[in-house]
Amino acid sequence: MVRSIKRMEESATRNPPAPAGGRPVGQVLGIPVHANASMLLLAILVTVVYGNYARAELGLEQPWAYLVGLGFVICLLGSVLLHELGHALTARHHGIGVRRITLELLSGWTEMDREAPTPRVDALVSLAGPAVSLVLGGVTTAAAFALPEDTVPGQIAFQLAVSNVLVAIFNVLPGLPLDGGRALRAAMWAMLKDRNRATVLAGYAGRALAFGTAVTVLVLFQFGLLTVFGMLFVLLVTMTLWHGAGQSIRLGRMTGRFPLIDLGALARPLLSVPSGTPLGEAQRRRAEDPRPDVVLGVTDSAGSLTALVDPVAAERVPVDRRPWVSVESVSRSRDALTSLPVGLTGEQVVRALQAHPGAQYLVTAGEDVVGVLRVADVAAVLEPRRAQRT
Repeated sequence: MVRSIKRMEESATRNPPAPAGGRPVGQVLGIPVHANASMLLLAILVTVVYGNYARAELGLEQPWAYLVGLGFVICLLGSVLLHELGHALTARHHGIGVRRITLELLSGWTEMDREAPTPRVDALVSLAGPAVSLVLGGVTTAAAFALPEDTVPGQIAFQLAVSNVLVAIFNVLPGLPLDGGRALRAAMWAMLKDRNRATVLAGYAGRALAFGTAVTVLVLFQFGLLTVFGMLFVLLVTMTLWHGAGQSIRLGRMTGRFPLIDLGALARPLLSVPSGTPLGEAQRRRAEDPRPDVVLGVTDSAGSLTALVDPVAAERVPVDRRPWVSVESVSRSRDALTSLPVGLTGEQVVRALQAHPGAQYLVTAGEDVVGVLRVADVAAVLEPRRAQRT
């Protein structure tokens, strides 16, 4: 038991494993690279569209035109990878571990094992990606001028130049979740001395940016300066930006409430009944217990806790059957439950819950179980408004 608590303490001090983000395709400079499944559909679409463009503008025949389209897709992916490597290598240079890079056709993201320790590092990591894209845009622009315009290399160089310059400009716009929004957050973090508040403000800047972009696009469409396809594409991007900004605001508010998480205060009291006790009798004892929010546990003949009653499973048992159903049949084994040492900080508790998803957790002090934590109680602390609505 002491060993399991020690492992729990160690795992809770680290960020949890990131959720699956595509399939692994290799490594670059020791950094795992994954590819998102949605990338395949976009890759096929761009290959066909650019292949048709190559047929019309350069006079190429099938299958060469589509091979050129595929080559352009590969070049785009290379540009995205280099952009993300800018973030990853800068983070690693400043002592921040990088879990992996996940690629999509027109975007990607870098997963790090912790947040930047200072506003300066946060800004440097954020702006490294757009800086790489800007350099790539400059190199490919020079290549486009040097190469004949009506050739395949010249056309690919021109398209890559436009793509990388647009990516660099778009990403430095000051609003989360864009790289420029992270840089804005870093600046406000330095001024306000509060990272969470800076995240919320930068998230609202992202929403203002999304709203302004949407209005501008609709005006341009009304004046005939933008096609229907172009309008819909940009509106889709702004919707994604709006959603990402909202997630940033929510995250900033939640992380600001981490210090309010106190395992000792949140742990619900435990009422243990012997193995073999009928469910109806166990529920009667709980109803008579003066303590609020009591959780039922099951003990063996030696008095050791072996399981916790699952309240959902217990409620599914018809009332007239509860005197004949033992508590073990609606319980979860203790071995299937995660233990949380009572001394964990709020952030460590959240990281542990993310790493070990569940509905109930044992709160321990040494080798003793002192209570039960329900994930809904933590959610109510982090998002009290949402908890009141539900």
